[in-house]
Amino acid sequence: MKYVALIPARLGATRFPAKLMAQLKGKSVIRRTYESAVNTGLFDEVVVVTDSDIIWDEIVQIDGKAVKSKGEYESGTDRIAEIAAEMNADVFINIQGDEPFVQREPLEQLLRVFEGKDADQVQVASLVQLLTDQKLIDDPNYVKVALDLHHNALFFSRSVIPYPRNQKLMIPYYEHIGVYAFRKKALMNFTIWPMTPLEAAERVECLRFLEHGVPIRMVVTKYMGIEIDTPEDIIKAEKLMEQKGWI
Repeated sequence: MKYVALIPARLGATRFPAKLMAQLKGKSVIRRTYESAVNTGLFDEVVVVTDSDIIWDEIVQIDGKAVKSKGEYESGTDRIAEIAAEMNADVFINIQGDEPFVQREPLEQLLRVFEGKDADQVQVASLVQLLTDQKLIDDPNYVKVALDLHHNALFFSRSVIPYPRNQKLMIPYYEHIGVYAFRKKALMNFTIWPMTPLEAAERVECLRFLEHGVPIRMVVTKYMGIEIDTPEDIIKAEKLMEQKGWI
């Protein structure tokens, strides 16, 4: 099978403007994300898709592959779909540009669902990890996911889901990791549909699939990384790099 990783990279950001060009131990966030994706060795191609000349230059100057998107988009998935429409691949992986610690093992787990016994039923898949820190569970910057018994997503929310009405139960809370995998048809369908009500309310793009009845298979992983959403996340990321001995 042919796997292509596309990294949507918008320069503007509400909570942390130009965060993808923020420096993380001497390299920009977007450069670290790109290099991490390439270094997994899982993909036939890795391409940064951006609206910014600055980000385009950042990737091209290290002999990376970047393309400029032509349209204005509400989501990263819409942005990569413009490029995917002209490419041939069995599965497209959307790796968010603010995920500098992308690793091979969780991505391998994600790709495996497109090759398993019920692979023909999987059109869209994504990653989650357990959340155990109550402060993070309560934080709206951390998107939570409720799963069904088959590890399909029931709902994504910035609120606490499920709500712990029964305090006696040990409820698992899952954080959505911003990595998606799509078969091409599912990705193209996403671009045809307008933004849906729940997607607009939560500002979580994958809700568009659920609102159209497309299941999303969630892969539980022990992903160790930090998504860069705020300036404070840069500090957390640098501390993690020091702890792990990452360069």
